[in-house]
Amino acid sequence: MRIGLLNGGGDCPGLNAVTHGVVGTATRLGWEVLGFRDGYEGLLAPGDYKILKVEKTEGILKLGGTILGTSNRGHFAGKVGEGGVRRIPKELMEAAFQTLRRLDVSALICVGGDGSLTTALQFHEEGFPVVGVPKTIDNDLDATATSFGFDSAVQVVTEALDRLHTTAESHRRVMVLEVMGRHAGWIALYGGIAGGASSILIPEIPFAYEKVAEAILERERLGFHSALVVVAEGAAPAGGSLVVEDAGGGGEVRLGGVGDLVAKRLAELTGKETRCTRLGHLQRGGSPTCLDRVLGMRFGVEAVKLIEEKRFGRMVSYQQYHVGSVLIEDAVRKLKLVDPEGEIVEAAKSVGICFGD
Repeated sequence: MRIGLLNGGGDCPGLNAVTHGVVGTATRLGWEVLGFRDGYEGLLAPGDYKILKVEKTEGILKLGGTILGTSNRGHFAGKVGEGGVRRIPKELMEAAFQTLRRLDVSALICVGGDGSLTTALQFHEEGFPVVGVPKTIDNDLDATATSFGFDSAVQVVTEALDRLHTTAESHRRVMVLEVMGRHAGWIALYGGIAGGASSILIPEIPFAYEKVAEAILERERLGFHSALVVVAEGAAPAGGSLVVEDAGGGGEVRLGGVGDLVAKRLAELTGKETRCTRLGHLQRGGSPTCLDRVLGMRFGVEAVKLIEEKRFGRMVSYQQYHVGSVLIEDAVRKLKLVDPEGEIVEAAKSVGICFGD
């Protein structure tokens, strides 16, 4: 038996761990694995792939990025704007299916976020056997408690804040750190708490500049002459709109730049010197954490087991410390967002963190 594997969407620490889990498990079953390069684009005729063997994937757990490459642009983009779905043309899917049939691929493992999994769902609806694996540093897939890549991204944010603390204190500055997350504030929330931020601004809680400035000046009165403010790229002031760096040409917009606006406004309101740092793709790069290596490997193993059991149209899911699966259709139905009244936000507020509300 021969199965296929591809990665869709942005790169993410832990992708190679999934590949390791898939290849190791499939090999023990006597199956062959074809890895398609650059995501779904690798399925177009004549097909851009390589045969994945255990000896080629044995040491890749520690590697960031993906040995297969990935793509969040191109013919198979499944999302258009916030919450929008693009139907992949049938002739394009048929071209991909012809490649898979010509290569005797019996089933396909698609690793990706909500956009890539939306495409995988359409493959399944057209009759090709598909299994999904969730991948997102944003932690915004509702059908899994977490996904690999999130822990690694939070670790980068935490380390950045640790470094910004020292320069903030040395110059008595306000340091604003803009982080990824799109429409979900999980990276900002976890990274901000772990890194000791005094204010955290997330998409789920519209903020007021005046409230954040007031919190900074209160710290000043208490003898703390510096402050760290973490801003999620999708955060917006009450009554305001998202800051868009690139409209995406009809596809997913690229957010970015809100940190600069926050820094400028806080400088005006507080009179304090303020600087902004934007982490950008540093959050996607580098070696995965231990948690992401183990979780990615487990996801890869479970994906092969789903194929063995012929349970197609399902996505691997992590719930209550157990790796199982859910329907892809259920997984992409809605985003998992931070609950503004949830326990973790309340805990952060209890220790004095300001959310600008």
